[in-house]
Amino acid sequence: MMKRIIQLIGLLFGGVLGAQVHSWMSMGTIFTDATYGMMQQSGGYYLNVGIGALCGLAAATVLAGPFMRFMQQGADRAAAMPTGELMSGAGGLLVGLALSALLFPAVSGLTGTGVFLPIVMTLFFGYVGLQIGLSKREELTERLSAFFQWRAKSSEIDEDSSYEEHKILDTSVIIDGRIADICKTGFIEGTLVIPEFVLEELQHIADSSDLLKRNRGRRGLDILNKIQKELDVKVLIYEGDFEDGEVDSKLVKLAKVLHGKVVTNDFNLNKVCELQGVSVLNINDLANAVKPVVLPGEEIVVQVIKDGKEHGQGVAYLDDGTMIVVEGGRDYIGTTMEVLVTSVLQTSAGRMIFAKPKLLEKAL
Repeated sequence: MMKRIIQLIGLLFGGVLGAQVHSWMSMGTIFTDATYGMMQQSGGYYLNVGIGALCGLAAATVLAGPFMRFMQQGADRAAAMPTGELMSGAGGLLVGLALSALLFPAVSGLTGTGVFLPIVMTLFFGYVGLQIGLSKREELTERLSAFFQWRAKSSEIDEDSSYEEHKILDTSVIIDGRIADICKTGFIEGTLVIPEFVLEELQHIADSSDLLKRNRGRRGLDILNKIQKELDVKVLIYEGDFEDGEVDSKLVKLAKVLHGKVVTNDFNLNKVCELQGVSVLNINDLANAVKPVVLPGEEIVVQVIKDGKEHGQGVAYLDDGTMIVVEGGRDYIGTTMEVLVTSVLQTSAGRMIFAKPKLLEKAL
């Protein structure tokens, strides 16, 4: 099949060459344009075309075998070449062919022997581009390698940007229950991790003979069930365990393994995480941050419900559970009164407000 194609190309090319030779011969005569036009239609024109076609066919038949062997050798050499060298050579060849294509309009109008210039130009630039590409193989390989490494790093950055951080829940924050409300609002992102050893501790608390502990444990299990079934948040039950240490130390180790954050409202665990360099989210800190700000000098209305630790103190609470220590408020237990805020103490364990009755302020 390939030989037939080569013979057909030789036949066509020979015919065109014969017509061109007839044109050159006619231009060398002193005939007028009309006479030249008649000669083109004469038998001499078709004779030259036929002779050229036969010569082209004969040449193609003779050269078909060597040309096919040459192509086969070229294909075998290309298949045996390293991928980097093959790509660099192909790239150089394409650049050379593109350059010759850009220059083709400038030489397409040539006549005479100039009609062969585009072919020569294409072969020349293609060969030069191929050689330059092969000579620059190492440099091109380094550039490609650097490019693919850059793309790999970019994909890693993209993966990191979409990475969902793990939030590891401890026992206290599960029993507290506010984590479910926070997840419901959408302020917690990533995956909630519930370690199996935390579930075991919750189960032991729920099976306790103490009524208060038993209720707290069951509340924690109900909160987990609510988070899993009712909220649109990813939950992961971590089945691994650590041999030594209590639950708090296991939580710290797990946070280091998962590169996550511990979610808690335990003041002591908060401090341990800070010492161990583990990120921690304290629910009490969040609650304190969103509480209404009470400044010294403000007046608020409270109901004193019990006496304080110190002599003469009374204790009241705001609607959000913030404790207010009223100096001299012991005598007003059970009554609602206006107090004047004297100072505010805020820690990770909560916020405490110190105040004194406004009646005493007026008396002074």
